[in-house]
Amino acid sequence: MDARYLERFLSDAARGATRSEIRELLKLVARPEIISLAGGMPAPETFPVDELADLLGRALREEGRSALQYGTTEGDAELKREILRFLVETEGDSYAGLTPDHLLVTSASQQSLDLCSRTFLSPYDAVVVGLPSYLGALGAFRAAGARPIGVPADAEGLRSDLLEERLVEARGRGIHPKLLYLVPDFANPTGETMGRTRRAEILAIARDFDLLVIEDSPYRLLRYSGETQPTLASLDRDGRVLALHSLSKILAPGIRLGWLVAHPEIVARLVVMKQPVDLCTGGLQQLAARVYLRAGGFAGHLERVRALYARQLDVLLAALERHFDPAWGARWTRPAGGLFAWIVLPPWMDARTLLELAVREYHVAFVVGDAFHADGSGRNTLRLNFSYAAPARLEEGVARLARAIAHLVREGRLRAEPGRGSASFVASDDAWLQATWRLATAETHD
Repeated sequence: MDARYLERFLSDAARGATRSEIRELLKLVARPEIISLAGGMPAPETFPVDELADLLGRALREEGRSALQYGTTEGDAELKREILRFLVETEGDSYAGLTPDHLLVTSASQQSLDLCSRTFLSPYDAVVVGLPSYLGALGAFRAAGARPIGVPADAEGLRSDLLEERLVEARGRGIHPKLLYLVPDFANPTGETMGRTRRAEILAIARDFDLLVIEDSPYRLLRYSGETQPTLASLDRDGRVLALHSLSKILAPGIRLGWLVAHPEIVARLVVMKQPVDLCTGGLQQLAARVYLRAGGFAGHLERVRALYARQLDVLLAALERHFDPAWGARWTRPAGGLFAWIVLPPWMDARTLLELAVREYHVAFVVGDAFHADGSGRNTLRLNFSYAAPARLEEGVARLARAIAHLVREGRLRAEPGRGSASFVASDDAWLQATWRLATAETHD
């Protein structure tokens, strides 16, 4: 069928949508010559395969008929009780007052983002995000027809002073945003963490301007150093925070399970929006999560995961110090947890130009930073993942990236064109390379 013929049948949302390359990222990682520092994938050796096989095998024999049947949209009642116990164990007594009515079980946190977008955002509504911000959230908001308002960030994330300034400006233009989206712990993409004072300031501003706050926390339990900060949800006093959690980074993404914590009235609205989407989250994945949480080995599992990723973060940071020439003027974050570090190149360097050469000639991939900027800025930034590649390949990947930067610096191909803010993308006739460039701008963190 001709694409132009099909166009007339499409909805407005479908016409405006662009192809997601997130799933294509797996093809890039599968190519043996490529070292991927791009996707936010956990290390496969952290997956508790044998333990899950034993636990799930027994549970299937005992409970398989009910687990394989349709379930409630809200989520399995036994699983929700295990989640509540898990939250109290990991977050403390601030979660002790929660009931099952505060929880909605989802197919990981990306579904929570989709549900929040479709529940609260109409076309042309405004949503406030950081510059930079998680690409998957930007995609969910845009799919709902919303307009992101970007607020610059610093070493503690979204700046509260500029947040208030932007909201005053928006109000003066008759724009009243509904949602504020944050990843306050080890943010994707920067790896930075928001301090307690900043969190309190942002909550106060959200209250003054009547915003609902989405607190996305896929990495919160992956802290390797420093002091744990309170969640926004624990500081919230008027039920405006929706807290998103996921097992993808702390257990295994293939289980596809997460949950949303919010005021019961909010959860009830989200349930109504979830019903026509999938009826219910898969019973088998809920059973797998329930038996693993109940078995009591999660604390030990998390300690092993943290120890591994802390070592790999050390490898990444040491490699950057060793291989990056100080004359380049590059800067990078030193996260205390999570899966990512953020590189800021001098303003005259362009990460997309760098990616083209890095993939083609040096066989290393990363994520370009402008993909995380709602306003199209950040052309001189990039994000590196340190959880997936083994330490030796992580070291080699940084070395290859450094050689690619040195190559372009020697040739002067990273300099901006006159009158443009950044260098133009280097053209290529290689279809695979073009696809690689597109997919390396995509990411999921759920």
